[in-house]
Amino acid sequence: MINSIKTPNRLVNEKSPYLLQHAYNPVDWWPWCEEAFAEARQENKPIFLSIGYSTCHWCHVMGRESFEDQGVAGILNRSFVSVKVDREERPDVDAVYMAICQALTGQGGWPLTLLLDTKKRPFYAATYLPKNSRYGMTGLTELLLKVSELWKTSRNRLLESGEQIVEAMREQDRTGYVQEPEKNLLYEAFSAFAHSYDSRFGGFGEAPKFPAAHNLLFLLRYAKEENPAASEMVLHTLDGMYRGGLFDHIGGGFSRYSSDEKWLVPHFEKTLYDNALLVMAYLDAYTQTKEPLYRHIVRKTLDYASRELTAPEGGFYCGQDADSDGEEGKYYLFIRQEILDILGENRGRRFCEWFGITEQGNFEGKNILNLVENANYREINPTMEHCCEKLLCYRARRTFLHKDDKCLTSWNALMITAYVKAYLILEENQYLDTAQKAERFLEEKLSRDDKLFVRWREGVSAGYGKLEDYAFVVWAELMLYQAIFDIRYLKKAVRFADTMCDRFFDDTEGGFYLYARDDERLILRPKETYDGAMPSGNSIAAYVLGKLFKITGEEKWRERSQKQLRYLAGSSGRYPAGHGFAMQAFMDALNPSQELIALSPEQEDLRKLRKLVAAKPNLTVVVKSPENGQELAELSPYTKEYPVTAGHPQFYLCSGNSCAASVDTLQALKW
Repeated sequence: MINSIKTPNRLVNEKSPYLLQHAYNPVDWWPWCEEAFAEARQENKPIFLSIGYSTCHWCHVMGRESFEDQGVAGILNRSFVSVKVDREERPDVDAVYMAICQALTGQGGWPLTLLLDTKKRPFYAATYLPKNSRYGMTGLTELLLKVSELWKTSRNRLLESGEQIVEAMREQDRTGYVQEPEKNLLYEAFSAFAHSYDSRFGGFGEAPKFPAAHNLLFLLRYAKEENPAASEMVLHTLDGMYRGGLFDHIGGGFSRYSSDEKWLVPHFEKTLYDNALLVMAYLDAYTQTKEPLYRHIVRKTLDYASRELTAPEGGFYCGQDADSDGEEGKYYLFIRQEILDILGENRGRRFCEWFGITEQGNFEGKNILNLVENANYREINPTMEHCCEKLLCYRARRTFLHKDDKCLTSWNALMITAYVKAYLILEENQYLDTAQKAERFLEEKLSRDDKLFVRWREGVSAGYGKLEDYAFVVWAELMLYQAIFDIRYLKKAVRFADTMCDRFFDDTEGGFYLYARDDERLILRPKETYDGAMPSGNSIAAYVLGKLFKITGEEKWRERSQKQLRYLAGSSGRYPAGHGFAMQAFMDALNPSQELIALSPEQEDLRKLRKLVAAKPNLTVVVKSPENGQELAELSPYTKEYPVTAGHPQFYLCSGNSCAASVDTLQALKW
């Protein structure tokens, strides 16, 4: 709660929920702006840069310990120019300095803490720092005092260090090479995942465990097209994430990561992008297995997104905090007697047995609901679901979780794609309605003249769109086109893809830069290819460029797609498993594809076409009718050659470089 007696700093005029959380700190914060750096040059002070986001638990901890402390604030205000950045509003700033932190320390995360010279070059990087040194960890107070003294006595050493760091990063960016994508990259990625796979609890590597759903999407497709053995890893992981506390069994939705190997103890923070990607993974698993549990998980997760993360205007919020009343996870935890009081003795006992709730608890004396020890976890029990609904109403009366209520273009586009995919696979119209409403929100609030903004909040759009914004929006528009074959979505996909290529693409070597050529120039202009918490913009760009070529047949999309694939193949060759979504783009290019041209299809044909799109990842469908023929020909010139007559459906199936003779019904197609 903000104390109105305190004096606000410059952040009070910002829109970012994260910056506003620090608007009443005694630290004399600046937002990221040229005026802050001019102040540093004029005062001849180093820059203290702090990057985080509003639902970040350790950002809150560092804020309480240090940035609300008068002593720490005094040091910062005397000796530094302090700059606060919301990583979600400025993904370019975050990416540049996170890469440097990872290069210097071997790790990354938030809060991200850096010390810069007046040219914005870092000479120190870390993540969370306690106020005072403890357990071998440098304290922020000691660090600031030491650097303040060094700035006076040995400034040249700090400046040389910053210059060397930046030059080393630039040299690393210059050492890229290209190669043709080959299937051995797919195998190497699969092998790396197989090597790190936890066969007992699912997931990859040791705790903490992250869902990394884009890697699961790759493995599911690899299982279908290359090696069925990959399927077991994914399905066991999906089951493990659901059984543990990572999944909110009462309200739906997934937390960001698990602190333990069993997926039992979550971090409790929920983000839009994780839930969007996990919906896609469970949908693909449902498509392959027809397991009802996966459909149930998808529905419950999308119910959560619709209930908690959807703005009245139709867009999606960023996520929910882990903390309430200053305690991580408090909102989600129950003691056994509480359950018995709410549900009644008999039903309450059954519920506690089902979800592993005990007197002693499994987390700090309280209980995280879970199915880790429940052998019947696949059963969707109506009684237990009714109890969960009752507990959801009860839980809603607790101290509310902070919600980051800004709408980010890239994350919104990702969730639109998830809703469209749910519509295609589950055939439930409300998911399409939600996707279309959110797409209209993007068009009205987050785009102008074929250019995108980064975020919208409280009626204000801001920030020049980055690569991930354009790539994810093109993907969402293409998904909508493949779902209902409305040419409006194809036209928008083409327009935004053109803008993306014009402003971000390196025509010489391939690859897309993180930010546009006419955007603010930072100390580095990288081409990010590694997948992080989300697939990289370069991987999504490669994927959608290939789709655009298959739909339109336009040579420019083929050329850009091939150049991008060669660039990604060169970049991913060092560690294919770090480029999970790029592997899907490679499979599109390397495995046989099919294009289906449907002329004047009936309504029932359209429903069947949607089912085909959902089931066949390498199938592209183009629908031509008397009404859209002229517009379609402008986007896909080859469709001019296909005669169309109302009421007389015709279907042409093309594979490789040849097309079969037309047939009158979809059933007559030879796959």
